[in-house]
Amino acid sequence: MKNENLKTINEALIMRIRELLAKNKMTAYRLVQNSGVSHSQLGFILNNRNNSVNFKTVVMLAQGFNMSLQEFLDSPYFDLDKLDIE
Repeated sequence: MKNENLKTINEALIMRIRELLAKNKMTAYRLVQNSGVSHSQLGFILNNRNNSVNFKTVVMLAQGFNMSLQEFLDSPYFDLDKLDIE
């Protein structure tokens, strides 16, 4: 039986992006400019219209926040015990 408290990887990614946007007082437009991720692609991610996000995009987003990939993923949102990875 699925645990209703589990988040999908996409949901975790959305929460992390929104958290970092707020923390850095950054707009989605600025993230697009900094990362090279297209506006439409970021919109699909933030509106949970993507079934999966490729690794390159995650790396680009981390760079857009001027973070290493390790820093970007170092968040309770990506705790494997809280993620639904099926």
